[in-house]
Amino acid sequence: MLIGTFHKEKRDNKTIKLVCDLSITGGGTAGVCAAITAARKGTKVVLIQDRPVLGGNASSEVRLWILGATSHMGNNNRWAREGGVIDEILVENLYRNREGNAIIFDTILLEKVLSEENITLLLNTVVHDVTKSSDTQIESIKAFNPQNSTEYVVKAPLFCDASGDGIVAFSAGASFRMGAESKEEFGELFAPDKSYGELLGHSIYFYSKNTSNPVKFKAPEFALKDIKQIPRYKAIGKDDNGCRFWWFEYGGRHDTIYDTEEIKYELWKVIYGVWDYIKNSGEFNDVDNMTLEWVGTIPGKRESRRFEGLYMMKQQDVIEQQEFDDAIAHGGWAIDLHPADGIYSDLSACTQWHSKGVYQIPYRSFVSKDIDNLFLAGRIISATHVAFGSTRVMATTGLCAQAVGMAAALCTQKSLKPADILKNGEIENLQNELNIIGQSIPNIPVKSKTNLIDSAKIEVSSELEISEIPFDGSWFKLNISTAQLLPFKAGQNYNFKLLVQADEPTQLEAQLRTSEKPKNYSPEVILEKQTIHLEQGEQYITIEFSNTVSQDQYAFVTFLSNDKVSLKTSNKRYTGVLSVFNGVNKAVSNNGKQVPPPNIGVDEFEFWTPHRRPEGQNIAMKVYPSIRSFSSKNIGNGYVRPWGEVNAWVADLNDETPTFKVEWDEAKTVSEIKLFLDPDYDHPMESTLMGHPEEVVPFCVRNYVIKDLEGNVLYKVEGNYQTINDFKPEEPLNLKGFTVELEHPSKDVPAAIFEILCR
Repeated sequence: MLIGTFHKEKRDNKTIKLVCDLSITGGGTAGVCAAITAARKGTKVVLIQDRPVLGGNASSEVRLWILGATSHMGNNNRWAREGGVIDEILVENLYRNREGNAIIFDTILLEKVLSEENITLLLNTVVHDVTKSSDTQIESIKAFNPQNSTEYVVKAPLFCDASGDGIVAFSAGASFRMGAESKEEFGELFAPDKSYGELLGHSIYFYSKNTSNPVKFKAPEFALKDIKQIPRYKAIGKDDNGCRFWWFEYGGRHDTIYDTEEIKYELWKVIYGVWDYIKNSGEFNDVDNMTLEWVGTIPGKRESRRFEGLYMMKQQDVIEQQEFDDAIAHGGWAIDLHPADGIYSDLSACTQWHSKGVYQIPYRSFVSKDIDNLFLAGRIISATHVAFGSTRVMATTGLCAQAVGMAAALCTQKSLKPADILKNGEIENLQNELNIIGQSIPNIPVKSKTNLIDSAKIEVSSELEISEIPFDGSWFKLNISTAQLLPFKAGQNYNFKLLVQADEPTQLEAQLRTSEKPKNYSPEVILEKQTIHLEQGEQYITIEFSNTVSQDQYAFVTFLSNDKVSLKTSNKRYTGVLSVFNGVNKAVSNNGKQVPPPNIGVDEFEFWTPHRRPEGQNIAMKVYPSIRSFSSKNIGNGYVRPWGEVNAWVADLNDETPTFKVEWDEAKTVSEIKLFLDPDYDHPMESTLMGHPEEVVPFCVRNYVIKDLEGNVLYKVEGNYQTINDFKPEEPLNLKGFTVELEHPSKDVPAAIFEILCR
């Protein structure tokens, strides 16, 4: 029995002191990815999260899907899904949770963090104070967990603030901003004026479900009474759930930190008023048996403080795809700004302007300009309000935070401060270490000198040559313009034979298109146009283009819409090859063409985007000369996804045992063999609510075996579904070479490897 006697002085709660290499505040997507990345490099991490679950806005408490550069497949950023840890998490979620259950996603994040022995996780723990050893140095932070009445003091040489509101950076005195900059400060032509608003607001979502019996609903007294206070109330659908109601937003004219509770009550007012409208207005059919299943209890925040780093990203960096020497990640979500009045605004609920391709994000935006040992991560990084409209989304913040975690590991190993990474070639080391874990920094490959493959002789059992995309699929009605995206060789003219069906005599307009920038996928350059006369019925047509690309890059064999014409498609799918369509994707303000108002610094261009599987078959065709972009020479070029070219070795489908052989002139000491496989970087893999067509992407090699040159099995994998497969023997091996024997993923998809890293 424990008896507490009267104390004249106040009692103190239990205090635990922790010492680590890196203290991370915030367990959202950014904090989780930073912690895992640092921990896997041997860095001791304390991860502090003020909620009972990880994931932040992606968690079951808020239930927003994770998205980034893929943008619901609604832009021209091909093969752009974020790599590394965030890819690992989303691929794992696809395998276990293709239906998008937010509760299951919670468990995946928790498992990933708990499996890292170098991470100490503190859930339900709120950071409330900072101790500084000097004006520019944080010594420790204090946090409190009301669940176990314990105070934590965490001391570290390095700190990362990924808390969303920037509690550590703010308490430490770091420079910050809230609201929109003027057009004049950074020359941003899209900077909003005061009438449009200052901040993006918060959102709360709800889920409903059908039951077997009628369910009544009496609205609470605080619920919104007049649904017409919501100008877009007619857009409310009775079957919509969760983050499909992303536009239930409020708070942009408030202090989105200190007024959060007030904003929350207003959003509850909206939610229960909306449900009252759905249930009791008489405007909806078949709602008698519907009931509320879940309503969020905390708002998902979009914007509050942004802290000043060594560089502040701006609109031009996004739209013009500025390149940086210290690039550590890429972005690709639209510049996505919302009116400050949110759901009560007469304006469009969001204004999204896309760049023509992905853009680089510099390391300097993650280093505080004021506090020497502080990293910034998540939505608080150094960016203007306009640039933040793109960098703020969760897949992007996760990818960027991986760079913070890796930088912290390098700082720990070499006793550096965050800014020191910019000196003495350390940024190149950071970039390379990131790319080795799948970061895929645009235009920056894995350094060949760090890969033993660079000095090896390579032999393969076969190489894919596309002389024909077989005519074994269904018919596709050409009611929207479509194109086959293919990797062309510089200076090579190609001919194409297709099978078409015409409902009546008509004309088919064909074009050869490409992109102004060779590593973009916006087909704004029309190299050639042709008109083909069609008779009624099925017929083969031949297209001979006399023009071609001036350097190795993707081209679009394009067919303009004609609803009297159908094209034969193929069931075959290949790594680095897909069909795209000039269609509409309302989810990301894509009406087929981006037409911005004049003088806002945004480009006008068409959107050519894939269809989600099981749709989106390739166009069947014969190709002469054959497409020969799938060579074994791609292995070792340092790129681990398509980037301007395929960058993969792909075996021939007729090869029953695809084999990749590596051999050196003399034996090497090998401690790691890492395979980079194809997880379909074009598929967004939304984490929540939105289901997916399969639990393993069709391009991913499932089964393979690694053998030494004498045929001894070194490593065997069955049922793989992950992107990066890492074989690390217990003791380094002395090898003259090795082979990788693979199985094709299916009869319609050949085996492919982007890269093999050996060291």
